[in-house]
Amino acid sequence: MDKIFENKVALVTGGCFGIGQATAVAFAKRGARVVIADWIEDTERETLKQIEAAGGEVLFVKCDVSNSDDITAMMDKVFSSYGRLDYAFNNAGIEGVSALTQDCTKENWEKTIAVNLTGIWLCMKHELSHMLRQRKGAIVNCASVAGLIGFTGLPAYVASKHAVVGITRTAALENAKLGIRINAVCPGVIRTAMVDRLTGKDKVVEQQFMDMEPVGRMGEPSEVAEAVVWLCSDAASFVTGHALAVDGGWIAGR
Repeated sequence: MDKIFENKVALVTGGCFGIGQATAVAFAKRGARVVIADWIEDTERETLKQIEAAGGEVLFVKCDVSNSDDITAMMDKVFSSYGRLDYAFNNAGIEGVSALTQDCTKENWEKTIAVNLTGIWLCMKHELSHMLRQRKGAIVNCASVAGLIGFTGLPAYVASKHAVVGITRTAALENAKLGIRINAVCPGVIRTAMVDRLTGKDKVVEQQFMDMEPVGRMGEPSEVAEAVVWLCSDAASFVTGHALAVDGGWIAGR
């Protein structure tokens, strides 16, 4: 595999599991030094093991993206260790508690918005301030197909992901002439722990999810990871402000 990110530094939030893990490994395989941030440390060190097995260099930072002090400490660690930041995948997120809009609690609303939206804004706030000094960089935010269409029973999650698409477009316009590209990925049903929680690992429910996908299956985290690294690469040099559906055709059929 070509080392297109050699001597570059990539930050992945929510990097210990699922899509974040797959993306961290994908960056490393292409030569990047990877900083993984997550509020839960993977005691099995699975992501770190995969990156090290691929010959990559990795650094773990414990971070709650909804906490501004944690974000500051994370960025300080990135720059004290590597002195630069070239790519960022702002992936950390939660699904919140399922409930109809009138039944969604204030606590669930505030927590979901804090992680999924405020967390991405805080990350971009710090990432951009450093990338602007370099006059170069690429940021990808993790939205969702729920950032493009509505879903019943997830009002806070859907609102947060729509807002992620909006702030991505705004930041992309603000930085379009400053050497920084900003995009979003909008995954469909991806085989992750989050989807397992939604389905309860019930085979009937899983099949219902797969039946909603035009391709007839769930996506794999690695398939989203490939979209992220492409958006960060020079191959996507004319792409900014875009919300890329990685969804097996879900949106096309709506």
